[in-house]
Amino acid sequence: MTQGRRADSARRRQRVLKALNDATNEGDEITVSGIARRAGVDRSFFYRHRDLLEQIHAAEAQPPNAPGVSPAVSRASLQADLANAQQRAVRLAARVHQLEQRLSEALGEQAWHESGLGVPDDIDQLKQQVGALEQHTIDLRLQLEERDEDLAAARAANRELMAQLNAPPIAT
Repeated sequence: MTQGRRADSARRRQRVLKALNDATNEGDEITVSGIARRAGVDRSFFYRHRDLLEQIHAAEAQPPNAPGVSPAVSRASLQADLANAQQRAVRLAARVHQLEQRLSEALGEQAWHESGLGVPDDIDQLKQQVGALEQHTIDLRLQLEERDEDLAAARAANRELMAQLNAPPIAT
């Protein structure tokens, strides 16, 4: 019975080695699950036979050598590209969030100003204009007071002249 189990284990090892060799020669992707499926064994078989598991991991790290397939891309380079792409996606997502925030603020400001509730942009200019208009009002009031005084003096002079003209002549 022990010899039968050893013979079965040896046959499985041979099938795994053949499946690994075929996958390597054909340029197929090499994974523990893929080799187990090809060899018709359970994945736990590899964990009982560590040497086979190490061979599979070593073959995973190697570029494919199938005829007509160029070994231009390795698993490590693909992983580096993936990591770089993920970092770039994170940076772009942050930039998109920043731009959305700025757009939201700009649209909010625009709506605020268009509604008439916002403070005008040229508030300093308006303050200067108010100051100038207040000064002009003061100047006009002073001119009006001077003219009122002149008019009052002219009326007083007219009253005196009218009184003199209407007065009886003085006998001399």
